[in-house]
Amino acid sequence: MHDFTNLLIQVGALLFLLGLLGRLGRRIGLSPIPLYLLAGLVLGHGGVLELHASEEFFAIGAEIGVILLLLMLGLEYSADELVGNLRAAAPAGVLDAVLNALPGAAFALLLGWGWVAAVVLGGITWISSSGVIAKILSDLGRLGNRETPVVLSVLVVEDLAMAFYLPLVTALLAGVGLVKGGVALGVAVLTVVVVLVVALRYGDLVSRAMSADHPESLLLGVLGLTLLVAGVAAKLQVSAAVGAFLVGIALSGPVAHHATELLTPLRDLFAAVFFVFFGLATDPRHIPPVLLPAVLLALVTIATKTLTGYLAARRVGITEPGRWRAGLTLVPRGEFSIVIAGLAVSAGTVSPKLAALAATYVLITVVTGPVLARLPDAAWFKRWSRRRAATQQAGAATPDRP
Repeated sequence: MHDFTNLLIQVGALLFLLGLLGRLGRRIGLSPIPLYLLAGLVLGHGGVLELHASEEFFAIGAEIGVILLLLMLGLEYSADELVGNLRAAAPAGVLDAVLNALPGAAFALLLGWGWVAAVVLGGITWISSSGVIAKILSDLGRLGNRETPVVLSVLVVEDLAMAFYLPLVTALLAGVGLVKGGVALGVAVLTVVVVLVVALRYGDLVSRAMSADHPESLLLGVLGLTLLVAGVAAKLQVSAAVGAFLVGIALSGPVAHHATELLTPLRDLFAAVFFVFFGLATDPRHIPPVLLPAVLLALVTIATKTLTGYLAARRVGITEPGRWRAGLTLVPRGEFSIVIAGLAVSAGTVSPKLAALAATYVLITVVTGPVLARLPDAAWFKRWSRRRAATQQAGAATPDRP
């Protein structure tokens, strides 16, 4: 009874604190993710006040948070949109992976953490935060801009790539060997293909099995199906998060719309728990030694991610200001980066400093991302962009001398 009382006190106090931090983030125009991470660092192992009674609760809640984050991302896309965006944005997706994964992998090798950590850190620096970026686009009123579909296409390719990347990383972290790792990846590919085929051909049947007219039954049905598929996916060594993402893709129409409305509060709750738990599991004493590498890595990958968006927008004919808006909007890393780092920490097969580096890196990009995204709207940036565009046009119009 005493332990249960402590659990209630710690969980209640921390959730109340998160509510205050979320309100503070909205007031100052900042994503609450870095505030949640900071709260976890302060109250976790090596922090000012360690919370032991609620640790197991937050560990389970964090797993559910990952599942709900991926489910909600999947609900944003139909199977047709996913396949269509994949075909159109494939070149930009390849460029995105090369430009942004290689710096992370190189840093891990330079720090002497080994090639498994290189694969993990490469994924952390590669994937942008769909949640943070969606909030930036909404807050800045850019949802209808010409460059926004380019940004969303890059995010879709990254989300789909995670369906193959996460099982591979899970196998590598488990040390199952090349053959078993290849089997795990093959199962992941087969699972994704099967779910996409089912979603394309029989998605209406899956959606009709749910009742959009009854919120209670819809909530229970979608949540139950998601947890079931996530559990089966985890048993198949695919990844519970990927299973949840594929369930979201399979649902469509009014069911997907109403499910999004019903699940958003749950997603927000458990996503906050997830970010806090990552902070709780990260020892802040490990941060000072990796602070300089994290800053350097952030500077390099802010530049490479901006270049990714700029080139992707230029490829489809977006003008100069839109190219910069697309590139700078893609800067923040968040939920996927923390998910990948969380897998590495749970496995215990890479340097414990990787979690501290990931937390610091995500904090830097999430804080600077919304600020950088506003730069193209500044008067001085518009003047510079117009002069640059005029110079490029003048250079293109000038004939070469014989």
